Amino acid sequence: MISKNQIKEVNALHLKKFRDEDNLFIAEGVKIIEEIILQNPKLIKELFVTNDYILRYSNLVTDKKINYHLISDDELKKISSQTNPNGALAVCYYFGNNDFEDSAAEFNFEEKFSFYLDDIRDPGNLGTIIRMADWFGIKEIFCSPNSTDIYNNKTIQASMGAFLRVKINYCELKEVISKSNFPVYGAVINGANIYQQALKNGLIVIGNESNGIAENNLSLITHPITIPAAANNKTESLNAAMATAIICSEFFRQLEQPIKK
Repeated sequence: MISKNQIKEVNALHLKKFRDEDNLFIAEGVKIIEEIILQNPKLIKELFVTNDYILRYSNLVTDKKINYHLISDDELKKISSQTNPNGALAVCYYFGNNDFEDSAAEFNFEEKFSFYLDDIRDPGNLGTIIRMADWFGIKEIFCSPNSTDIYNNKTIQASMGAFLRVKINYCELKEVISKSNFPVYGAVINGANIYQQALKNGLIVIGNESNGIAENNLSLITHPITIPAAANNKTESLNAAMATAIICSEFFRQLEQPIKK
């Protein structure tokens, strides 16, 4: 059973204002909640599960000593943001300083490359980029203060658990690049062909889905790059997450997986 007050409290967390007030966020779905339980069970404040879920995962929940509320499918729908919720919903605490192994370490852009997301507004794009970063072993990425919220339900969902392993920093671009002298790449329309460049570790700036990189940040870019399109191309631009993945793949190919001669 779930009380009316609990329903109200959980539903409030679908809005950023109340997430920030309570320092709580929502994670939904069997796969994501399984990863949380396995990797960082202390994040979970409350777990709401259906009978089907607990029949399949009772050993996992018991082993990690997770307290849970058994609710019906209809009750789960009342607190979920999904049309067809998948068995479980967790109310989780915001990340603490110790939730990432390298949280106290300063990112070294001369040894690794990373991304700066400039005003990325689509939570699905952010979640997909976090998932992509985890795939390529990037442990930390940077976002402008006006980019979408890491704790947005859709961001958490799209990241498919990668939010547990990739640290997100919200800061101005000038704050990031003031720390050292390294290349600042920027994904722009008229940049140099990325496949014809000898890439180095540094920071890669990805712009807003509609407007690209903000004017005040364009002046901070030292290496403008672009993904070349076919000569008969009729598409104006690439999705932000898609462009990030293509660029990341080329950086990874050159810097992490050099061709053996």
